[in-house]
Amino acid sequence: MEKIKVGVLGATGMVGQQYISLLAHHPWFEVAYVAASPNSAGKKYCEAVAGRWQMMFDVPAGVRELTVQDANNPALADKKCVFVFSALDMDKQQARELENAYAAMGIPVVSNASAHRGTDDVPMLIPEINHEHIAIISAQKSKRGWQKGFIAVKPNCSLQSYMTPVFALLQAGYAIKRMIITTMQAVSGAGYPGVPSLDMIDNIVPFIGGEEEKSEVEPHKILGKIADGLIVNDESIRISAHCNRVPVVDGHTACVSLEFGDKKPELEEVRRIWRDFKALPQQLNLPSAPVQPIIYREEPNRPQPRKDRDADKGMAVSIGRLRKCNVFDIRFVGLSHNTVRGAAGGGILNAELLKAKGYFD
Repeated sequence: MEKIKVGVLGATGMVGQQYISLLAHHPWFEVAYVAASPNSAGKKYCEAVAGRWQMMFDVPAGVRELTVQDANNPALADKKCVFVFSALDMDKQQARELENAYAAMGIPVVSNASAHRGTDDVPMLIPEINHEHIAIISAQKSKRGWQKGFIAVKPNCSLQSYMTPVFALLQAGYAIKRMIITTMQAVSGAGYPGVPSLDMIDNIVPFIGGEEEKSEVEPHKILGKIADGLIVNDESIRISAHCNRVPVVDGHTACVSLEFGDKKPELEEVRRIWRDFKALPQQLNLPSAPVQPIIYREEPNRPQPRKDRDADKGMAVSIGRLRKCNVFDIRFVGLSHNTVRGAAGGGILNAELLKAKGYFD
């Protein structure tokens, strides 16, 4: 099968590098276009990331010699790629306008950026949860007069560590009234060079700008429904979030307490639901989809970032410490790889879903 040529916007940043790394041997996609800030434009990709390449493996041979283009000029991508992954790190309004410009040119945008997460005709996808939201794309294109282009986004990275297990319980018929989440988020989530080492070594920073707001709002859209060409949020779950930066390189951990409605599952039933859960990405056998989306760990001291963040290509959610809660009903610990499942890997899975459903034809 001939691979689809793709581009990466923000290709020199932390998430952009992860895209480049994960796509190096992808069976469907091939990186043919890279773009970043004007400071990097005109350089070979290997030169643009020299001294700040953060991946475990060298720059892939197929990308090393690509010339970095100016991401602010969408016309440069014309006929170079079928669609682009957006890892833009810029002002939200600027990113929104720039992603719109690519889509208006007929280049679909699969975005990791937060600019369009609140846009009510843009799907914010976790494919195991709300794959049906891609149906909004036809209304999005019609409303904006776009012929081939469109925008689809993924949610905030920390949500991946608990939203799939929460959804599995909802799907099994257990309504959730309230949820309290405390996240312990890795430093790689702040990009590169990120948080200064003197702020993080021997320390925890109990504030990440905008994270608590995203954690409390974005689940409502993910769980929402399409009506009249818009995604209508489901605000039935009240959410309280505490977000902390911790001295871990990769892997966001979340401690979660849930209060159910009148129907309350036993702990063994919760474990069974999680172990049995599979969804459309597994049914379609998408290349980046984890075989088992939720991995339950029986050990009393798991999951742990170093031991569990890479589970199933870094795309699975690892869960443990399920037990009764003295205030709500149950509590558990979730973990996911923030730059793989929570960022580039999640974006690639979204693109695989869109391809499988014919959106790049």
